Amino acid sequence: MTPAVDEVLLRSLTPGVLGVLVRRGADFAAAEDAVQEALVEAVRSWPADPPRDPKGWLVTVAWRRFLDATRADTARRRREELVDEEPAPGPAPEVDDTLQLYFLCAHPSLSPSSAVALTLRAVGGLTTRQIAQAYLVPEATMAQRISRAKRSVSGVRFDRPGDVATVLRVLYLVFNEGYSGDVDLVAEAIRLTRQLAAVIDHPEVAGLLALMLLHSARRAARTAPDGSLVPLAEQDRSRWDTAAIAEGVEILQTALARDRLGEFQAQAAIAALHADARSAEETDWVQIVEWYDELVRLTGSPVARLNRAVAVGEADGPRAGLAALAALDDSLPRYTAVAAYLHERDGDLVTAVRRYVEAAQLATDAAERDHLTRQAARLNARRSG
Repeated sequence: MTPAVDEVLLRSLTPGVLGVLVRRGADFAAAEDAVQEALVEAVRSWPADPPRDPKGWLVTVAWRRFLDATRADTARRRREELVDEEPAPGPAPEVDDTLQLYFLCAHPSLSPSSAVALTLRAVGGLTTRQIAQAYLVPEATMAQRISRAKRSVSGVRFDRPGDVATVLRVLYLVFNEGYSGDVDLVAEAIRLTRQLAAVIDHPEVAGLLALMLLHSARRAARTAPDGSLVPLAEQDRSRWDTAAIAEGVEILQTALARDRLGEFQAQAAIAALHADARSAEETDWVQIVEWYDELVRLTGSPVARLNRAVAVGEADGPRAGLAALAALDDSLPRYTAVAAYLHERDGDLVTAVRRYVEAAQLATDAAERDHLTRQAARLNARRSG
């Protein structure tokens, strides 16, 4: 039986190969197309004839694909000088363009959805079909989105420093998309963030990696066998991934020691406090409120303020939580669900049921809507019992 190609290896080599082509003079869009063709050829030929230098093989094949396309495209005469002489095959140069590719894919001219798609394609090495499946959209739609994104950045050079914060936001978007199809975007986001951490020494990169590890460590306990959501307080903590938690905490502590606090480090600190508690009752809510204060100071985020209200309700009682909530805009996503929870904690079951029903009607996610509906039904049963 012929062994399958190592797709993780292919995806890890993608940014380096793409960077070589761009440095040789290929524009980004044409280079990316050529790299994708080389990846397809690798999947076809490597199982029977694996190369000794995988990256060098990909560079050679991708460059030839680029030259073939260039020669065939008479409308792009400005590239003709590139085709006069093909570099000899050999080991790929040890220059890491991964960081520049991250910056390019998170270019401010791109919408968040386009930046995410381009990052998964150019840096992650995923196919258009895989990305479309993960985002539950038709492949043709995703192909158009990626093509537009590539055209937008084709003229951008690698000679300007990029914005790390923008790159991190794109990776966080990938992480928050969850997973579907045959590509687990949570795992892919962690892989890409590890890759970024290997080429840039920045405490917020470490903070994001720690946050991803700590959140993903609880994945197995977040849903019941029937697919329903399990709230944090009710999760079976024995199902949490203790190795991922330990790694996330260690990475976070190293980042915090550098005394350059950022929003992802603050979020990771909150996640670490949850992970450190052996039970929901042992959670250090006072410290969590303090970290939310830092997060609000850093970002001014209404979502952070909303989550802070929940933490205040746990640390100082539901009345204090409701007072913190009252200061916020009631149109915020999940505002009504938080209000329902705090009213339930305060013993006002009538208001809690009404708010749970309202929150269920507002929910856009089916699992969340079902969870909120069940919460309302549970309280109604308590009232009637």
